[in-house]
Amino acid sequence: MGPRIIGVKAAAARKRGTGPAVALPQRTAKAPARAAPAAAKPPAVQHLRVGEEGAGQRLDNYLVKTLKGVPKTHVYRIIRSGEVRVNRGRAAADTRLAPGDELRLPPVRVAERGAEPPAPAREFPVVFEDAQLIALDKPAGVAVHGGSGVSFGVIEQLRRARPGAEFLELVHRLDRETSGLLLVAKKRSALTALQAQFRARPGEKLIGKTYLALVPGDWPDRLKVIDVPLHKYLDAAGERRVRTAAADEGQRSITLVKVAERLAGHSLLEVTIKTGRTHQIRVHLAQAGHPIVGDDKYGDFALNRRLARGEALPGLRFDRMFLHAQALRFEHPATGEALALHAALPAECRALVDALRTTATDVPRSGRDPVAVPGYRPTPPSDEGRS
Repeated sequence: MGPRIIGVKAAAARKRGTGPAVALPQRTAKAPARAAPAAAKPPAVQHLRVGEEGAGQRLDNYLVKTLKGVPKTHVYRIIRSGEVRVNRGRAAADTRLAPGDELRLPPVRVAERGAEPPAPAREFPVVFEDAQLIALDKPAGVAVHGGSGVSFGVIEQLRRARPGAEFLELVHRLDRETSGLLLVAKKRSALTALQAQFRARPGEKLIGKTYLALVPGDWPDRLKVIDVPLHKYLDAAGERRVRTAAADEGQRSITLVKVAERLAGHSLLEVTIKTGRTHQIRVHLAQAGHPIVGDDKYGDFALNRRLARGEALPGLRFDRMFLHAQALRFEHPATGEALALHAALPAECRALVDALRTTATDVPRSGRDPVAVPGYRPTPPSDEGRS
């Protein structure tokens, strides 16, 4: 008997209509072809009108809130490039908006959700707080807000730490490497009132801001008022820089300087600004021949490296900029009460000052020669500069 070929016999039986019925596998119907996703519409130019909620806001802060999902670095890039227009003109990131302003925004793509990790929640040392405002003691090395390569800063972290807060906005800014007093408004009315004080003209200034700065060399006693215009520009790498300028090119900038203490090869200065220009203290002190210790933009880079490596002062390393917002005087936005706040010098700065107090005076004096500004004569000290 030959081998049983079941498959062939069964097939023949089925063909003759005899034999047991065999269930054949059902042929499944083809699923309808999945419709191709509709092509995403390319981003288009947007035209916006600023409402009451945007009154007094900086352009950069307004756009960060409006363009949800757009990376902050891109927001700052389109502002710097001039692609954002306010009332048909170019505008800077710190331009204050008013109700009715017309904004033209270039086409921007929204980043996929989750592309940028959320800012980690963080509280900062509080010097003063009430229902209207918070005064923080910002550490060096922390940006006040995200942007320009920084994903988040103080304000984003504070909002994450206080999810129940209905309103938290920066009143002013400090450079990333500057430590000290920073105001945050808890109400729109407080923000508007405080920013009005910051924007007041030198002769009408209600706010007083005093910093401590350490510079190499002996600061001259006669140099108490620096009244030199400043001009902002972008370097070849697109980084924001500031330089001194002729009177018809830059913004008038007034800095008052007082020697707090003379140390080994250095001077500890109390610096009060009558105008709030970008990098004002840093550029004014550098152009006078005494750049701030640790300043990575306008400083004495050789001295900075020696301090950071512990070579300038054996046993001590210092790798930050020695600029600290020590005191802030202003009127309370709701009550009008005069407030005077103070933030103690950070421990690393105190350690450097203590070391210089006990060090021989042969520490290198690396003060620079003052920078001459072609075609400009410094304005003689005025009464408003002495106030």
